[in-house]
Amino acid sequence: MDNQIEIIIKAETGRIDKVLNERLADYSRSQIQQWIKEQCVSIDGKVVKANYKVSAGDKILIVIPEPEELDLVPENLELDIVYEDEDVVVVNKPQGMVVHPSAGHPKGTLVNGLLHQIKNLSTINDVVRPGIVHRIDKDTSGLLMVAKNDRAHEALAKQLKDKTSLRKYVALVHGEIPHEKGRIEAPIGRSKVNRKMQAVIEGGKEAVTHFEVLQRFEDYTLIELQLETGRTHQIRVHMQYIGYPVAGDPLYGPKKTLKGNGQFLHAKLLGFEHPTTGEMMVFEAPLPEIFKKTLQQLKEKD
Repeated sequence: MDNQIEIIIKAETGRIDKVLNERLADYSRSQIQQWIKEQCVSIDGKVVKANYKVSAGDKILIVIPEPEELDLVPENLELDIVYEDEDVVVVNKPQGMVVHPSAGHPKGTLVNGLLHQIKNLSTINDVVRPGIVHRIDKDTSGLLMVAKNDRAHEALAKQLKDKTSLRKYVALVHGEIPHEKGRIEAPIGRSKVNRKMQAVIEGGKEAVTHFEVLQRFEDYTLIELQLETGRTHQIRVHMQYIGYPVAGDPLYGPKKTLKGNGQFLHAKLLGFEHPTTGEMMVFEAPLPEIFKKTLQQLKEKD
């Protein structure tokens, strides 16, 4: 069954594509325009074009078509499987690897590698994201939990929603943070300036990040972070917001930064209650070599 989105216009004015772009933070303007082009957007039962001017009281219906199935090809990517049983897999994702296939990344993703190494994966999400319970950014390294069946997937996803899972990260950020600990609570939504970015905005989704200083260097600070929520780019956005952007971050950091394989951000610790046994499972992954090498260079510089 197709997914549907209903929106009732209260006071907004302007072209429907622009209005929907403001209202639907999880979708790009190009995606919205494509839906309009494919006649998936209607008002009061009548299909509209992108230049339609909305009025108060308009009831917009968007029928989201089923995504085209990508040809998912199992690939031997020699994934670092930290743990596996009949229900769950914990994998240590390297920097530079996209989690699941998309139009721009049909191959070489974590899912392609999982299909080669793991016999069964959950089917709750869709054909493009089998087993994927949560994601980390392409240029962030570290631990992810993967479900091998739908029952485990539902249990793990519920823990994320209920904030009972444990996720800790290590990041190297610009600047010397003067205090030892901090809590950032600032809502996150899609940036109105750059649609590829997220930002702290009024009306965004609740986002809470805790951090603790591990070590200070000249012009940099090594911190450990714990997430209460899991918004897109949350750590990167929050650290930029308080003036200490993640080093190496191509989107949210300064142009003059440390050279690496993307941002110096690593999902080092993952904990969750096992969906079958109820046992608390905790896993930890060491920092990537480029991260460790950079820290050593900063120590020597000091």
